[in-house]
Amino acid sequence: MNITKILKNIIKKDLDPDILLPDTLPVYVSSFLYMFGVLTMASLAIIILSGIVMVIEGPLWYQYSSLGLFFRSVHFWGAQFFFFFLFIHILSVFFMAGWREGRIITWILGSLLFAISMFEAFFGFLIGGGFFAQWNQVQAKDAMNAIGLSRFINILDNSQLYGFHTIILPIVIILILSLHLYIVRKKGVVPPIEIEKTNG
Repeated sequence: MNITKILKNIIKKDLDPDILLPDTLPVYVSSFLYMFGVLTMASLAIIILSGIVMVIEGPLWYQYSSLGLFFRSVHFWGAQFFFFFLFIHILSVFFMAGWREGRIITWILGSLLFAISMFEAFFGFLIGGGFFAQWNQVQAKDAMNAIGLSRFINILDNSQLYGFHTIILPIVIILILSLHLYIVRKKGVVPPIEIEKTNG
């Protein structure tokens, strides 16, 4: 078995620039419902960029300086828009039956991305530093115990939550999103459901 040859065939077949970066798209993609996936990615880019700045400068900077508070607000509102656009995207793709014609993996990856993003936002909320965040952190301990995740994640350990929020979960989200986009490009955008014509 020649691994180089196998990889070369995969690149030729699945990573063709004409497939990954098409210069023409079907006419139905001009519908406004298809833009929510792109808006979700744009808001995710804002979250990642503002988050990187906040990690570099540190918690004292984004809690007490005016510029830090600005970046914290951008990060917060980016997350709000991310979930709004993601929810609309999932809802619209659901009603378009986006799993048709061999696209079920795309749908599963998108749903998984939504679930992981909820944990990402939850951990970010808990490390906010305010009294309200600390109170919710203590209350969330019982919920984590109830669902059996407390053996893996100590919800009261801020450094562990910080590591999950800034390193582990963002990497997982980016990997799943990349795979999701790759399959969308490979399989194509789901076409609208054809209305059956009836006589009479």
